[in-house]
Amino acid sequence: MAVYHIVLFRLKQGVTPAQLAQWSKISQAMVGQVPGLKSLKTNTPLPICVPRAKGFDMGLVAVLEKPEDLPVYAVHPAHLEVQKLREEICEDTLAYDLEFEE
Repeated sequence: MAVYHIVLFRLKQGVTPAQLAQWSKISQAMVGQVPGLKSLKTNTPLPICVPRAKGFDMGLVAVLEKPEDLPVYAVHPAHLEVQKLREEICEDTLAYDLEFEE
């Protein structure tokens, strides 16, 4: 069963569009590098949900093949690179994993 790894990010003050573009680029580049990672997308919330977003202003949805891929994803060097940049640009994150039949 596929796992949807959803992460919300509250960005630090002063984060530039160039920093976000770099973070999105290296995040999406994990597909094909991390075993079991089928897809990964990043984006800002739609305007209609901004009032309910509690200050989270960026999101990521990664799709993995199965729950056993999550621990592999977590420690993979490509993901650790993304985490390092995330720590530089984010003040808070919220992660949530959901499993669905395809």
